[in-house]
Amino acid sequence: MRHLNYNHLFYFWTVAREGSVARAAETLHITPQTISGQIGALSEDIGHPVFRRVGRTLEITPVGEMVMRYADPIFSTGAELAERVRSGEIMQHDRLRVGAVNSLAKLTVEQILGSAIDGSTDYRVSCDEGDLEDLLADLALHRLDVVLSDRPVPSGVSVRAYSHKLGASPIGWFTSEPERLPAGVAFPDVLSKVDLVLPLPRHPLRRRIDSWFEARKWAPQVRAEFDDSALLKAFARQRRVVFPAPSAIAADVAAMYDCTMFGETPEITEEHYAITTERQISHPAIRHVLDALKSTAEGLAEIPVRV
Repeated sequence: MRHLNYNHLFYFWTVAREGSVARAAETLHITPQTISGQIGALSEDIGHPVFRRVGRTLEITPVGEMVMRYADPIFSTGAELAERVRSGEIMQHDRLRVGAVNSLAKLTVEQILGSAIDGSTDYRVSCDEGDLEDLLADLALHRLDVVLSDRPVPSGVSVRAYSHKLGASPIGWFTSEPERLPAGVAFPDVLSKVDLVLPLPRHPLRRRIDSWFEARKWAPQVRAEFDDSALLKAFARQRRVVFPAPSAIAADVAAMYDCTMFGETPEITEEHYAITTERQISHPAIRHVLDALKSTAEGLAEIPVRV
């Protein structure tokens, strides 16, 4: 196959997304026979069927799944281009669309974004929050320019993306009533004696905390678990229990949640990544963030905390 017919590919992509030839025909306002003919031509060009019929339904073949992995970014990018043409946003690099994983500390996100908007730049920033998998899907569809995460791109994810490590911060332990900590128990042993509020077990930070406890043969006394880092801190403040947060933002956490950091565990860290679709960053705002953070030895942990 010397040349790919993108019309054939587009019809295949639409059927795969819609789930049937009939629904694709309604979407494209053409006859089902035309679509079937185009898909047959694509299969002939490739030399393998892209669908097989199972009863009254179509099922995508392994070759079709491979073709779909290439077709999806092609036509998703085309849709993004069409939208930018309609909206007049062509080549506007003064806008930075950020996705932030909801388990990442909000104050950490604020500090990272502060590196992009430091007075010497004039970027308009929009920030969405969600699960990493959903944000990576939006990144692949070019709805986001960068995803800020506490972990790199997971293995096995079909999205072609690159993880740029920004830094890491040791974890500190906070409480709104340090006088209620068990008397005579030194840190870190005191962590085995108090009620804790922690991230959900699926979060990277929680897995590091659990491993740290297991290494000491301690059983953490977990009062509550949260997906959202801000809600975790707010709940811990109200219930006057102990919670973890990056020590790099200790002053901000203490001021915002009226609490005190009473110890730090350097063995447990929250890592920070910028995930993009580019191996070499071209967006000036993202480049500015990476340059600002990587100019220091410890990345985010070395950025002065604002109070």
